[in-house]
Amino acid sequence: MRALALLLMLSLPAAAETPLVSLQTMNDSKGWEAVGKLILGDRGFCTGALISPQLVLTAAHCLFDKETGARLKPEEIKFLAGWQNGRAEAYRGVTQAVAHPDYAYGGEDALDRVSDDVALIELDQPILLPGVKPFAVGAAPVAGEDVGGVSYAQERADAPSLQRDCKVMDKQEGILVMTCDVDFGSSGAPVFRIGPNGPEIVSVVSAKAEMQGQKVALGSGLDVPLKVLTKALKEQDHRPGNVMVLSGGQASGSAKFVKPEATDTP
Repeated sequence: MRALALLLMLSLPAAAETPLVSLQTMNDSKGWEAVGKLILGDRGFCTGALISPQLVLTAAHCLFDKETGARLKPEEIKFLAGWQNGRAEAYRGVTQAVAHPDYAYGGEDALDRVSDDVALIELDQPILLPGVKPFAVGAAPVAGEDVGGVSYAQERADAPSLQRDCKVMDKQEGILVMTCDVDFGSSGAPVFRIGPNGPEIVSVVSAKAEMQGQKVALGSGLDVPLKVLTKALKEQDHRPGNVMVLSGGQASGSAKFVKPEATDTP
């Protein structure tokens, strides 16, 4: 992880990017309805996105209580597809959730968790509405590639916000450093590439960071993590009320966002 830490201490060049646009109307959000708000008990929310009618992709740390480090029970999690100004396209409960097997909540260095900060959530019923189309998942982007994102966050929790263009600054050890504008609540938000068949998810937001005054987002690639999670979800017993974290998961503190050491120096 030293190489990435060194990267984060360097001054990053300014990158051209589009501002966030709030998707306030049905017309604004057309095509993005499969991005939803994950309600996490009474402690807050994350962002997630459908990759099949019954599976939501999000960040692993969203499955834990940020104060105690305890795992949330599936019945404490709700998915509101296309949540916008008090209504959703679909409301679903959760049957089970699986975090990446190498993800451990807490730890001394938050950067060590970013590459594995991915989770799958199985809904209690599939969402089969014609207007809510799950997204395909694509290969991780490379450094210099343009991406975009849709997320909820503090101060913009009532409707999703779209950023059409931000940039991948670098990719090291499975961690993407991006100029995308994220904040608390954006955890688990999908990062998109616009491919020939439309948007495809290429990363999941794990954390926000700040380097010498420049805000960046940290995310993981999905090539390997998604295969591991899909296999684990299929293999485990499909009983209601099952949260499965294959390793780790017991720690104090919060993995929600990290602040690189470089920002602590004058």
